[in-house]
Amino acid sequence: MSHMVSRRALGVAGTSAALAAAAALLAQGSANADVFVKLPDQVQSTTLQDGTKVSIARTGETAVIAPSLGGTPLHRAAQVSARYQVTSSKKAKIRIQAGYIVGCQVNISSTTTGLTGTTTENLAGTSTATGAGANQALVLGPGQATQYFINQVEKADDFGAQQYTNNVDYEGTKLKLSYTGSQLQLTGCAGYAQARSIAVVRVRTSNVDKQVTFYGKPFSIG
Repeated sequence: MSHMVSRRALGVAGTSAALAAAAALLAQGSANADVFVKLPDQVQSTTLQDGTKVSIARTGETAVIAPSLGGTPLHRAAQVSARYQVTSSKKAKIRIQAGYIVGCQVNISSTTTGLTGTTTENLAGTSTATGAGANQALVLGPGQATQYFINQVEKADDFGAQQYTNNVDYEGTKLKLSYTGSQLQLTGCAGYAQARSIAVVRVRTSNVDKQVTFYGKPFSIG
């Protein structure tokens, strides 16, 4: 009888150990799983001095945060997607630059957060991040922040030479821009990191030339 009890006890112990091992594997798998972030739709409207009404909408913005590359917290990666629509009540020349502000151990909730070498307002219309551009890695240390733009468009300059630019231009009353699964990569950041979308929109009518900056909601990238 005692022998039978001993075998049962061993069976229970073995089952418990197997369950514990399975739970540990599941926990490890969950820790290494991608994190999906859905960000809110946003609309920003403004009226120009000549009465032209301009509306900027950001919809379908998401981020898929990947586990740390190589198992080290110095590397982060995310796939980002969003749709933009700029609408003008009058025919105008519309330009948009869409991208992200990325910070390492910096609160980027404020639109006046100091970026690499300057402020958000001063960086509008330029790309300053190290290696900035679609699917390229940013290099940031603690206390640093910068911005970069997603789109790279090839077009001819005033002399006919082909060049790459972050500007997407359209003439009319409605401009649409979207990107899906663009890579956002960050290296060198040992602490927490955040990102937030940004769109710099310029609207030119026959009477007014106005630039508007449209910020998204910050989100953690690890």
